[in-house]
Amino acid sequence: MQDKILYEYAVIRIFPKVEREEFINAGIMIFSKGAKKLLIKTHFNEIKFRAYESELDEDQVKLNLRSFEMIATCDENGGPISQMDMPSRFRWLTAVRSSSIQTSRPHPGFTDDLEATLERLFQELVL
Repeated sequence: MQDKILYEYAVIRIFPKVEREEFINAGIMIFSKGAKKLLIKTHFNEIKFRAYESELDEDQVKLNLRSFEMIATCDENGGPISQMDMPSRFRWLTAVRSSSIQTSRPHPGFTDDLEATLERLFQELVL
């Protein structure tokens, strides 16, 4: 019998107006130290974004989401943070900040399949 995989996940959120604390779920990150994986999936919903009054530049928000992906996947174009070890990258991405893109607090869970769990959470919380 295979042991369940312990993981943490966080929801990536776009805050069109940070001071109003309204947000659009735009992605999911899953980190498992035991499985040595940091997975990410994002989606920018233009219709939802445009429904909010915002001074944010749509292209800049998309670029910032892409930066999250580059850091999570250790992409060489992601800057020095993307070169940190996996736990440090996850902690940096989920650190509390007051910017246009933030994450929820990490939540723990157990799974047999990290990729399937990422997809399920993405469908439930983002799409």
